[in-house]
Amino acid sequence: MPFILKKYNAISGKKIQLFLLQDLALSPKLSQKYLSKSRVFDENQIPYNQSELIRGNCIYIAQFEGHTQGLKPLLEFKEFAIFDKPSNLMVHPISKNTKYSLLDEIRYHFGEDANLAHRIDAETSGLVIVGKNKKSEIELKNMFLEKKYKKSYLAIVEGKITKEIKIDKKITKEGKNIGVRMKTSQKEGKESLTIIKPISYNEKKNLTLIEAIPYTGRQHQIRVHLYSIGHRILGDPIYGVDDTSAENYLNKTLDKKQREEITGSFRLWLHANYLEFCYKNIIFKLYSKNNSLKNHFFI
Repeated sequence: MPFILKKYNAISGKKIQLFLLQDLALSPKLSQKYLSKSRVFDENQIPYNQSELIRGNCIYIAQFEGHTQGLKPLLEFKEFAIFDKPSNLMVHPISKNTKYSLLDEIRYHFGEDANLAHRIDAETSGLVIVGKNKKSEIELKNMFLEKKYKKSYLAIVEGKITKEIKIDKKITKEGKNIGVRMKTSQKEGKESLTIIKPISYNEKKNLTLIEAIPYTGRQHQIRVHLYSIGHRILGDPIYGVDDTSAENYLNKTLDKKQREEITGSFRLWLHANYLEFCYKNIIFKLYSKNNSLKNHFFI
């Protein structure tokens, strides 16, 4: 389990916030995080507020402790590393009940201060950058916020695409039953631009292998842009399916057989394949080594 309840000898009557700062030598940010998220407890498992005094001679803290399932970094540098994330793996736990995420591997390999510089969807496979310390994490996150990078994806889409397509459509919330679903709009929403380049066409399956280059970073941008031009990504459980199926998928009640019947596959065939950026005056051009998408397309 990623969250471990750790016991610490404490000083009865001392203010809990001061104890975390002075005696456990936690940073102000981490101390505040533990207290605000009710992750510091007394012997009766009652959480502390930051202004309370310690009750008893020990406290317990629910701390994230990464564990491994064998996933190793694709590349490692002095201040950051690259993971080639498989599909169906969340990058970050969504609750204390999340048994395993990419963050487990990050903390297992690089310690408590390591963190994601950006995120990709659980079902999207491919390259993810990790800052190995707080300084590099902030610098890399700022790079993504300021769009100082180039990124491209591979995807398997339904139908035939024969030429390069520029999709310049605003993206906004659909505002209907499925809260995470987005839509394109001519009038409202955020400016969004994706370039689609065909690579190969499988006539037997009526599928096209494409490269997608997003010049903006909107939620579900590649998925919703491709769906808007009639080329849904193979295996997409949210776009191009009915509301009931999408809701069942989000609630984890859509079994594998049903999903394959509805979406055409057991996973979303979208892969973060290439990443280019400059860090410390060095230009990095990185490609994924995961060939599962291409292998699936050409089978």
